[in-house]
Amino acid sequence: MKLRGKMLIAQGGGPTAVINQSFVGAVLEAKKNPNITEIYGAIHGVEGIVNEDFIDLTLETEDNLKLLAQTPASALLSTRVKPDRAYCEKMFEVMRHHDVRYFFYIGGNDSSDTVRIVKEFAVDEDYDLVAVHIPKTIDNDLMENDHTPGFGSAARFVVQAMMGVNQDNRALAGVYIGIIMGRHAGFLTAASALARIYEDDGPHLIYCPEIPFHVDQFLSDIKRVYDKHGRCIVAVSEGISDEKGEPIIAQLMDCERDEHGNIQLSGTGALGDELVAEVKEKLGINRVRCDTFGYLQRSFAGIVSDSDAIEAREVGEMAAKYAFDGRTGSVTIKRVGDYAVEYELVDLSMVAAKTKVMANNFFNKDGNDVTKVFIDYCRPLVGTGLPHPGRLRAPMVEKSYQKKFNNKA
Repeated sequence: MKLRGKMLIAQGGGPTAVINQSFVGAVLEAKKNPNITEIYGAIHGVEGIVNEDFIDLTLETEDNLKLLAQTPASALLSTRVKPDRAYCEKMFEVMRHHDVRYFFYIGGNDSSDTVRIVKEFAVDEDYDLVAVHIPKTIDNDLMENDHTPGFGSAARFVVQAMMGVNQDNRALAGVYIGIIMGRHAGFLTAASALARIYEDDGPHLIYCPEIPFHVDQFLSDIKRVYDKHGRCIVAVSEGISDEKGEPIIAQLMDCERDEHGNIQLSGTGALGDELVAEVKEKLGINRVRCDTFGYLQRSFAGIVSDSDAIEAREVGEMAAKYAFDGRTGSVTIKRVGDYAVEYELVDLSMVAAKTKVMANNFFNKDGNDVTKVFIDYCRPLVGTGLPHPGRLRAPMVEKSYQKKFNNKA
């Protein structure tokens, strides 16, 4: 006999351009299931659960849900709260009070850990609860996943932004540094390599957290590229660190840390400003500019990977299908062929509180660029129809005036 009761769904962590696709996929699938008595959405993630801030999605129209699916950021609103066991126990008690039998949480590795702990309380209390984690993160750092929903669209934004920067930098040459999200994993920064069309296109240098960063080598690399091309574009992960894992920003300036000891990386242009100062002072290049991409990467309206949107919807649908079959776990994306995906449900412990980083063969031997292996991995994820910047191909006109003047001389 199928489990009958209410469904509760929530979104946590940083929003993405396609997180609502997963939300809507799960809800629309639930609306077809006669064993779901009501569908609740928690406002502000786990905070909404403990505070009983629920919206009755049973009464939401299908047309409006489909509109929301194409809308970036978290329709249910999000949270940065990382629940401990006591917090999760309170969540479970609220769910039990409301006869919630199906719990879905869309988020990253911390969110999967929350699902795991809540399920443990249900087991201990002999309460029938199916709990499913739906993957989401632009960082692309969830274990057991080839890639995660949200990454492809954020990567597409980075690629298109770098394409534009490259044209600007060709017009008015200098050094440009782009600071891109990624504390421990450099996937998003590495994706900038797809912006290259012509041999001299930037980014010319790429630095990710997986490879120890040295300021002296960074400056040497820039000088080499600048001497060759008369310009240099650099993509840098916000989380670049030394061999000991200490963020470079902490070595360049005094930084405030949060209660967990983490240095704030996003929402500040400090790293870029410090690297610009190093280039100007040590290399004597005057035209040096920097942008910190920040939140623009996550939920930029109008730049969405088609493959990312499709897969985000499908992981939501698959989560509901697995749950309504009585299965608890984390939905994962597996790559097959070139290019297709399959979905699997894995044990929550395989994903919870773990971080995936880029493989060694994704980097060149100098650690300042990516390989074709990574390009081939990443290209399908950013979707089809990327812009193709053009260049003038007409020949230069002969300098006849100068030729005539020089002959007279």
